[in-house]
Amino acid sequence: MKIKFILLILLFIGFGQLKAQELWSLEKCVTYAIENNIQIKQQALNVNYRENQKNQAFYDMAPTLNGYVGHNFNFGRSINNTSNAYENTNSQSSSFGISSDVVLFQSFAKRNTLKKTDFEWQAAMYDLDKAKDDIALNVVSAYLDILFNKELVITSEEQLQVTQQQIEYNKRQVEAGSLAKGKLYETEAQAASEELTLTNYENQLKLSIITLQQMLDLQLSDTFDIVIPEFAINNISAGLQTSDTVFDKAVNERPEIKSKEMSLYSYEKQVKISNAYLYPSLSMGFDYSDSYYSKDRDLTGTYIPFMDQIKNKHQYGFGFTLSIPIFNGFSAQTNVKNAVISYENSKYELQATKNTLRKEIEQAYANAVGAMKKYYSSEKAVNSAQEAFRYVQEKFSLGIVTPLEFNDAKSKVTAAQSSFIQAKYEYIFRIKILDFYYGKEITL
Repeated sequence: MKIKFILLILLFIGFGQLKAQELWSLEKCVTYAIENNIQIKQQALNVNYRENQKNQAFYDMAPTLNGYVGHNFNFGRSINNTSNAYENTNSQSSSFGISSDVVLFQSFAKRNTLKKTDFEWQAAMYDLDKAKDDIALNVVSAYLDILFNKELVITSEEQLQVTQQQIEYNKRQVEAGSLAKGKLYETEAQAASEELTLTNYENQLKLSIITLQQMLDLQLSDTFDIVIPEFAINNISAGLQTSDTVFDKAVNERPEIKSKEMSLYSYEKQVKISNAYLYPSLSMGFDYSDSYYSKDRDLTGTYIPFMDQIKNKHQYGFGFTLSIPIFNGFSAQTNVKNAVISYENSKYELQATKNTLRKEIEQAYANAVGAMKKYYSSEKAVNSAQEAFRYVQEKFSLGIVTPLEFNDAKSKVTAAQSSFIQAKYEYIFRIKILDFYYGKEITL
């Protein structure tokens, strides 16, 4: 029974460890953020709203059809249709019918309205794509920040382990009388300083993990962690494009540019719609009606039944209406002028968006090239610092250099490694941003 109990406990412990080992990849983080972000959901609702407007513009092109039914109660004097004289009596009357109207010609206002709403719907779709891209880029930045802090923690732990090993060595040297005790205290002070640095890095790591969880709108959990990918760092810039190449592709594909283009087309249609109301419009109407009056009598004075009145009183007809705008306070002319102004302003907005995109890509390219140079320089620096430290470490073990010189060489290695880690992730991020503008999916 004790063995079974122990096995059961181990099973639960193992299950808890498996649950704690659930890791989030970059792709999973991006997908989850896009599916659950409030701003993206709101933008999706805007797409639905624009789609409804487009559908309504299509339905507005069809003829209208309306029916009506009315029933009245009349009290007091009313005319007698037999004697053609007024009399005091109460009566009831009913009326019902249908009517239809269709615009035959209005300078294509409705057709242009349909096209306008379609462009607005497409613009909303591109705005949604832009919102998704922004979320993805923010998630990538937060994800890389965690990876950066993880490496700082690992490097700091390794440096602390080396210092602790040196402390043990110094203790043996002090006990053997080969080293002054003050030198041991200096090494222990170095270890305390490195422990503080490690603690700071661990706190930075926790904060970066919290930031990503909050970005995903997840409840904070100590079991949350990310997958550490394997980088092909030497090949990461193999496909590095020039800023002109990236811009030429991006200006034709980026959703923020497409959105502004659709808005421009929409304003162009609004100008045509406004112009349509300067000219006459032609419409056709059709109606059918019937009625009943409770006091209607025939020539003999007999009340006419409901159905007989319905058969005899129905009427129908159709007609044409030509509406000619003559003077409406210059409202139509003002609407045309305002539509033209909006159209011209939309052209400036499109050009400004293209200019901004070009500047962003040029800056991203310059940052990518600078980060690449910084990465390779940092790589050389850390290799040199490690080689120098190994040399000092060998001399220190022989008692040739002082603990102060040893700690100084070790500090240089730590600083070089930190700079290298920072340069590596900055390099990765800058290259990914350039790939993002070029239309590549961001993966690690």
